[in-house]
Amino acid sequence: MRAAALGSALSPALGAQAAPANVGSAGAANPRDYQLALLQQLAVPVLGPMAQGQLKQRFALELSPTWDGRDPSVAYLECFGRLMSGIAPWLALPVDETAEGRLRGQLQQQALQAYSNSVDPASPDLLNWRSHAQALVDSAYFTNALMRAPKVLWEPLSAQTKARIVAEIKGLRRFEVPYINWLLFAAMNEAWLLSIGEDWDPMRMNGAIRKINEWYIGDGWIKDGQDFHFDYYSSYVMYPMLLEILDVLVARKAPFWNAKPTDLLAQATARAQRFAEHLERFIGPEGSYPPIGRSLTYRTATFQPLALLAWRKQLPKSLPEGQVRSALHAAHVAIWGGPSNFSASGYLNIGFRGPQPELGDWYSNNGSMYIASAGLLALGLPASDSFWTVPAQDWTQKKAFASAKFPKDYPVNY
Repeated sequence: MRAAALGSALSPALGAQAAPANVGSAGAANPRDYQLALLQQLAVPVLGPMAQGQLKQRFALELSPTWDGRDPSVAYLECFGRLMSGIAPWLALPVDETAEGRLRGQLQQQALQAYSNSVDPASPDLLNWRSHAQALVDSAYFTNALMRAPKVLWEPLSAQTKARIVAEIKGLRRFEVPYINWLLFAAMNEAWLLSIGEDWDPMRMNGAIRKINEWYIGDGWIKDGQDFHFDYYSSYVMYPMLLEILDVLVARKAPFWNAKPTDLLAQATARAQRFAEHLERFIGPEGSYPPIGRSLTYRTATFQPLALLAWRKQLPKSLPEGQVRSALHAAHVAIWGGPSNFSASGYLNIGFRGPQPELGDWYSNNGSMYIASAGLLALGLPASDSFWTVPAQDWTQKKAFASAKFPKDYPVNY
């Protein structure tokens, strides 16, 4: 879906509840157009209904065959929070009279109403904040979006809605935090509270940072708990949340016992850059990548660190922007250009490439899948940014399997 065709496609999609056309048909589009079409396909069926208080009515739940029996209504917070975390940087760009600008303006307004409904006791779309600890997980994506786009998602909210959100986030301290990646979810909420001048819990933030650093095992990889698992949780949670929590500590000059947050942020950034080098090398000549580990159904959220570092303008020198853009585009087309990843009503299904419910984990539902939006963080860079305009370059595996020159790879020690 090229930019010239995008304008004619956006208005009908916004005005109707039918899902936009499968983004897979846009395989020949340039990378930014392709990602924008995917963002539209993810966001429109969620934000439009939720702004009207109709998400629960329209979003038919799909649960993993191994679902653990928890209250399935946790899926709605998963869907909304995860979607918003990924699209927030793009929503923060200016609204104008282009097709993209009009889409942004409408989704901004729908997102604000959805945030209001999410904590309004009178709304049919009041989210489930209290019945299950899963809310701690997805509240962190909910607040992460507010941190990524405060001027368009937080500041315009009414005083009543702000107070309700703060109360729900603080109320999540009721849940015990297991010693796994969940430490960062609790810390993200505290970082957000600190960022808006609210009371925050230093132990939940600083303790999580220390523990994640203890779990660093070298060469860019972080364990998720006591044992190492070969999966993509450093992409889904570890690096993105660690970096943005440290951002807040540095910006607010918050205390950290016997350590300097600026040094910790520099170290975490260097480690994330090294991990991003591995992710880029995982992308095959045709865009495939290893289907390893749990939560594989999160699809292209696998590449969140690459997209995040691109958005932050912090890609390592070893990964030129044109190379990363080309690699990410290849991976997006490989996943989203296959059998439909969306249901007939326009919502993501459980699967890696198309509907594959058997790949769902015991905690998986179709709301969980919306973390895939994290692969779109580079859309927070405007179309004029060098990330989108520099010449395309082949990525590492494409060079390697074409018998072209490509750099050797060595471990790092930081």
